[in-house]
Amino acid sequence: MLLKNMTLGNKIIYFLFFFVISLKCYSNAEEKITSSPLINLEKIKPSFEETSNELEEINNSNEKLKKKNLRDKNILSTSHAVLIGLDKITAKSSELIINLDEAKVFGPLEIKILKCGKIRVNNKNENIAYMQVKDLAKSENDKVFIFNGWTFSSDPNIMPFDHAIYDLQLLNCRNV
Repeated sequence: MLLKNMTLGNKIIYFLFFFVISLKCYSNAEEKITSSPLINLEKIKPSFEETSNELEEINNSNEKLKKKNLRDKNILSTSHAVLIGLDKITAKSSELIINLDEAKVFGPLEIKILKCGKIRVNNKNENIAYMQVKDLAKSENDKVFIFNGWTFSSDPNIMPFDHAIYDLQLLNCRNV
């Protein structure tokens, strides 16, 4: 009823008044969002690798191949488990070869394989390993296992290893 009695000029003034108020509210909200500080921005490392020289990179890769060949010769004689370790932040995966009853470090994790073997399920060979994992990032966790159980190569979801940053999956058991 109020709008029926108003003239066109008064309607425009009310419209402009409400428009200016809503614009003011919108601009205040935007200012609050853009002025919030970012936390630990200085501590974030780049996710790309920087190389200084192509020749140095080739030499490093040759040295890595020599070390890998020596390691492979030594490993062929012992029983060991082959795992894939994934860093979920950088999306880099690494092959981990862990001898039985020896601990290996992957990031802040200490991984130990106690048993490793092959079983036959439904006419299909499957690798199975008993694995213990500790998170060494905090000193109070050095005696607590974040994973202590069996893991299967064909279906790691049966007993999943659950970590926020790292993922481990059994590939194979060799010389068992």
